[in-house]
Amino acid sequence: MAATDEGKRQLHLGVFALATGHHAAGWRMPGALTRADDFPALLAVTQIAERAKLDCIFFADAPSSAPDGPPGFMLNLEPMTLLAALAVSTERIGLVATVSSTFTEPYNLARYVASVDQISKGRAGWNVVTTSDAPSAANFGRELPPHDTRYAVADEYVQVVQGLWDSWEDGALIADAETGQYIDKTKRHAIDHAGTNFKVKGPSSIARSPQGQPVIVQAGSSAAGQNFAAKYAEVVFTVQQDIGEAQRFYRGMKEKAGASRSPDHLKIMPGIFPVVGRTEAEAREKYAMFRSYIRPGTALAAMSQRLGHDMAHYPMDAPFPQLPDSKTGTQTYARIMYTKAQREGLTLRDIHDLFAMSRGYLLAVGTPQHVADVMEEWFAGRACDGFMLTPAYFPGELEIFCDLVVPELQRRGLFRSDYAGTTLRSHFGLPVPRNRFAK
Repeated sequence: MAATDEGKRQLHLGVFALATGHHAAGWRMPGALTRADDFPALLAVTQIAERAKLDCIFFADAPSSAPDGPPGFMLNLEPMTLLAALAVSTERIGLVATVSSTFTEPYNLARYVASVDQISKGRAGWNVVTTSDAPSAANFGRELPPHDTRYAVADEYVQVVQGLWDSWEDGALIADAETGQYIDKTKRHAIDHAGTNFKVKGPSSIARSPQGQPVIVQAGSSAAGQNFAAKYAEVVFTVQQDIGEAQRFYRGMKEKAGASRSPDHLKIMPGIFPVVGRTEAEAREKYAMFRSYIRPGTALAAMSQRLGHDMAHYPMDAPFPQLPDSKTGTQTYARIMYTKAQREGLTLRDIHDLFAMSRGYLLAVGTPQHVADVMEEWFAGRACDGFMLTPAYFPGELEIFCDLVVPELQRRGLFRSDYAGTTLRSHFGLPVPRNRFAK
């Protein structure tokens, strides 16, 4: 676990930098970013997060352009290139991005992420996704494999990548000018992997990470996704709406992970959509303004893609339907939304508006003290190890959170006042993995 100056458990905080905002109309708001390919603006957002001592900034990605989805996914930068550029202009904040295990060769992926990790001196994380949208598959001339098949392939994929990351032991590079010896060949290892889906000899051409290995992040919450996360992930991003459900998810994931490692080495971070005002009235006024930007049906296509079902076929003012498992969409998200709708008597229109506002993440509306209260309740109640911030728009709403809520969390001893280390692993309190080839 992370520790405060007094040795207490502390929150982990990251920001999901969907540049045009998590609100469907975030880009329309005064002062908001309108492009996801504006590097100076993305650097400024990252520096705001670093000044607040957040653990990491996270950039999602899909190998396709979604014209009906959030604008931030229509025109954006290739994530590893982006992280490399951010690495040279930041010092401490962790840098995490999505790369698909279904549509990227493992040897290439291992080199991409390891390169960012070297450039950043140990601040890289890889969000492993299997990709669930058919347009991405079409860009590679392929059919989208079934859900569980994608996870089976991803299991072998991560084994290959992590093996490649161990190709070079520490001390393998000698560069002795006097003797002429450049490397110690006994510390350079081919992985010679020959499996069901991949055949990769190795070794990698990138030295071992300054943090041992880049941090593995995962966001799937289906049964297959949970099993995968328990085996490989060190940080799990999740969608949760109810503290009781979140506590059950937290316990279940910790128990699964505990079968092979310390459960403390798996960090659970649900998304949170903060609406912060200096007073309760100001927060409610802002919330009303956010609601006024919702147009009927504006997020229906994006919600349909996430759920894996065309929601236009369902009546908007009827109860939110119980959907069958989808071969493409996010299965657990559909179940979470159905449970919330049943609990609160919500219609499809209500869920649509929630999705348009916050993309389905937990809403926390109020003063800095109230938002901190919500976060502390979830954290102290073992519903999470921290949160992934999903602001309505950038940079304004992130700045407000960092300026008002972070100091309140620090005052309560719930969040660091400064970074204790220099790597992403150190921020999350994760151990440096032992090189599998070391004697």
